[in-house]
Amino acid sequence: MEIFCVKCRTKRDIKNPASVTLKNGRKAMQGTCPVCGTKVFRIGKGS
Repeated sequence: MEIFCVKCRTKRDIKNPASVTLKNGRKAMQGTCPVCGTKVFRIGKGS
């Protein structure tokens, strides 16, 4: 899955993807950027 990395300013395939559920019940994907190691987060794409 591709997520936009704010630090690199490009779309990257995430490393160590994890599906999380927010407090309001929405799904999200969380992982790290493979290039710079920054945490990346995307709401609405949890599986």
